[in-house]
Amino acid sequence: QVQLVESGGGPVQAGGSLRLSCAASGLTFSRYNMGWFRQTPGKEREFVAAISWRGVSTYYTDSVKGRFLISRDNAKNTVYLQMNSLKPEDTAVYYCATDRIAFRTIGSLEAADMAYWGKGTLVTVSS
Repeated sequence: QVQLVESGGGPVQAGGSLRLSCAASGLTFSRYNMGWFRQTPGKEREFVAAISWRGVSTYYTDSVKGRFLISRDNAKNTVYLQMNSLKPEDTAVYYCATDRIAFRTIGSLEAADMAYWGKGTLVTVSS
């Protein structure tokens, strides 16, 4: 049974930083691209960042480029999202997810590309 558990969310002031973690179990983590998505009430889940299965390639939505950094530790089955210079518009529930296909050549991912999801962690950025 695949499980993804996010942690690290919480309240933060604008300009601050948070580091999200997502611990995976029940799958061969190192075979799959990983993604972070976020969602606010009334909106569709949107892509934030992705990292290739080896951790060599990364992709970001334009709004977080230069502020967020995705990384992974395959030995720990964990993917991270370092979020710096946070803005109120970054407020959302953040989800990690696994790609459906092992060893896929990565690009920007969509929610439909993902097989398993965590339950999310809430990030609240106040101005």
